[in-house]
Amino acid sequence: MTLFDPLEQRGLRLRNRLVVSPMCQYSATDGLPDDWHLVHLGSRAVGGAAVVMAEATAVSAQGRISPGDTGLWNEAQQAAWQPITRFIKAQGAIAGVQLAHAGRKASALRPWEGHGALPAGQGDWPTVAPSALPFDAGWPAPQALDAAGIRALVEDFRTAAQRALAAGFELVELHAAHGYLLHQFLSPLSNQRTDDYGGSFDNRTRLVREVVAAVREVWPDHLPLWLRISATDWAPADGPRGWDIEQSVQLAQQLKPLGVDLVDVSTGGLLPQASVPVAPGYQVPFAARIRAEAGVATGAVGMLTEAGQAEAVIAAGEADVVLMARELLRDPYFPLRAAHQLGVPFAAPLPYQRAW
Repeated sequence: MTLFDPLEQRGLRLRNRLVVSPMCQYSATDGLPDDWHLVHLGSRAVGGAAVVMAEATAVSAQGRISPGDTGLWNEAQQAAWQPITRFIKAQGAIAGVQLAHAGRKASALRPWEGHGALPAGQGDWPTVAPSALPFDAGWPAPQALDAAGIRALVEDFRTAAQRALAAGFELVELHAAHGYLLHQFLSPLSNQRTDDYGGSFDNRTRLVREVVAAVREVWPDHLPLWLRISATDWAPADGPRGWDIEQSVQLAQQLKPLGVDLVDVSTGGLLPQASVPVAPGYQVPFAARIRAEAGVATGAVGMLTEAGQAEAVIAAGEADVVLMARELLRDPYFPLRAAHQLGVPFAAPLPYQRAW
């Protein structure tokens, strides 16, 4: 395999292996994407990416990370996404969206406004989680979801997937990483429940399986379903066990027969003080292990910034796609530049071809 080989997934054909990682813009009003999102996502489709993945898009107002998050919990938001997905597809890319609920990390400040939870009385809202444990000092304690709340949450994901389809998206990714709600259920460090959704591995993974099954029921068979996970919490070795790579492999093995077509492998986000050994490609070994041991396609992400580096990941069979985030913020046309550097024929859009 090479970086510019196409990839077939169900009824879709990715034109290469470069994917725009979902990146929050914190720029929506009432969950509505606008011209910023059209230009931000559209320029990366023009730039040659195979999949342009919209940011973590909330399945409910309560599930937003910040007041500026996009959503898919009502028909107005569904309609607002349609011109964006239409433009992405017109450039030969696949329009994808990440469906998310932030759980105890919801009701937060936008990054350029500070860090932490929204101050009380300044547009904040109540948060929920598997257990009433705050994310960090200074964060409010969330409300532990009861059985009815869990059922409503599963339905929110199902309904959001239906709206995503009506909005023109062809790929859905479920966000079970970075310390957000589904990840909070997976990790024993944030999930201290004693019912059917806590304790054992099968209980802690139950909600993710139910969400996958609910979404797969309404998401067409010919369209792919992806799942993003944090392969490890980076919990200290001398402390309680958190979520880790062994459990991630086991989860991927469970989810493949439920209809998950690719596991997008990131790490961290659950523990605010985690020590993470950040370096170029530091998360790739997790994607490689899940791919090898679970027999499911994977995506690699995290400090992958160069064409040769991305090519090496694919050529070595460590992952099936490479997702890029910050590098594609710096250069929306990275795929065109990467093809040029690797000597791969890859046509730029007609108005741009004189540059290549």
